[in-house]
Amino acid sequence: MGGAGLTANVLDEIGQALDAHELIKVKILADNRAERKALVETICRDCDATLVQAMGHVALIFRRSRIEKKRTIALP
Repeated sequence: MGGAGLTANVLDEIGQALDAHELIKVKILADNRAERKALVETICRDCDATLVQAMGHVALIFRRSRIEKKRTIALP
């Protein structure tokens, strides 16, 4: 995330990355654990994504691509 925090532009970029790749890593620069958790929850809610894993300052986020040709991850 950028130095300005979680802005509309950052959320837009995350959404575009999810459409292109479906599974992305996002580095959260907040020092407070509760703040990091809140930011990840906001990202997931606003981008209609799912948190796969969070380790330290990095969150692994998944969203099925809205572009059918870009869907590469097979779901059971």
